Amino acid sequence: MARIKGAMMTRKRRNKVLKLAKGYYGSKHSLFKTAKQAVMKSGNYAYIGRKQKKRDFRRLWITRISAACKANGMNYSTFMNGLKKAGITLNRKMLSEIAIADPAAFTALVDQAKAAL
Repeated sequence: MARIKGAMMTRKRRNKVLKLAKGYYGSKHSLFKTAKQAVMKSGNYAYIGRKQKKRDFRRLWITRISAACKANGMNYSTFMNGLKKAGITLNRKMLSEIAIADPAAFTALVDQAKAAL
């Protein structure tokens, strides 16, 4: 039986990691050991960042809606409660877009929310 050496797969694995570490600062883009650590850490950051992006956008939408509500003499929580009681099911993303793009339509929504309370 012939002896099997792992040179090809080892080289492939190392090149894959080094390719992912392209553009990293210092020796992190050229030395395998440090590149592997940096790639693993950056992968963790990317994973966490994908979760945080959802939170950040929701926070932004709520801030925009709150500002538009205050301009119409209402606060955010009573506005959302009024919309729910009025049977209007618009998500926060769409509400914030309406608040920015069409203030008149948002004012109509605020009036409907006030009427439902």
